[in-house]
Amino acid sequence: MNSELLLNLNFMTPYYMLAAAAAEEGTLGEITRQFGWHGNLFISQVIVFAIVVFALNKFAYKPILQLLEDRHKRIEESLANAEKIKTELAEAEAARKQIMEKANTQANQLIEEARSAAAKVKDQETQKAISQAEQIIAKAREAAQADHERMLAELKSEVGRMVVQTTAMVAGKILTDEDQKRLVEEANKQIAA
Repeated sequence: MNSELLLNLNFMTPYYMLAAAAAEEGTLGEITRQFGWHGNLFISQVIVFAIVVFALNKFAYKPILQLLEDRHKRIEESLANAEKIKTELAEAEAARKQIMEKANTQANQLIEEARSAAAKVKDQETQKAISQAEQIIAKAREAAQADHERMLAELKSEVGRMVVQTTAMVAGKILTDEDQKRLVEEANKQIAA
C-alpha cells in the first residue's frame, strides 16, 4: 500500500509543480485563490486520501472481495453438488424402476403360485366335502334303516298285541302265553309277506 501512496504522490507532484509555476505567473494565482486551493492543504489532503484508500483497501475492500470470492466458490460447489445429486437421483430412479419391475415379476409369480395352491386346496376341500357328504348320507341311511327296523318291530308288536286282544274278544276266552306267541308270530309273518 505504501507503493500506491508513493505512486499517488509521484503522480501528483508534476501537477503540484505546474500549479506552483502558474501561481507565479499571476493568473493562475488568482484562480487558485478564487477556488481556495492551497498547496500545503492539498498535500495533506492527498496523504489523508492515501491513508483512507489504504484503510478501505485493507479493512473493507479486501474482506468484501474475499467474501465475494468465498460466496462464488460456494455457489460453484453448490452447482457441482446439484449436478452430482441430479446424476445420483437419475441413477436411483433407474435402480428404483429396476427394483419395481423385479418386484412386479415376483408378485405375479407369487400370485400364480397362490392361485395354483388355491386350486389344489379347492380340489382337496371339494373331495373332502364330497367324502364327508357321502359319510353323512351313509349314516343317514343307516339311521333311517335302524328307524325303519325299530318302527317295524314296534308295529309288529303292536299288531301282535292287537291280534291277541281281538282274538281274545272274539273267542271270549283268555289266551295262554303260548297262544299269544303263536298268534303274534303268524301276524308278523303275514305283515312281513
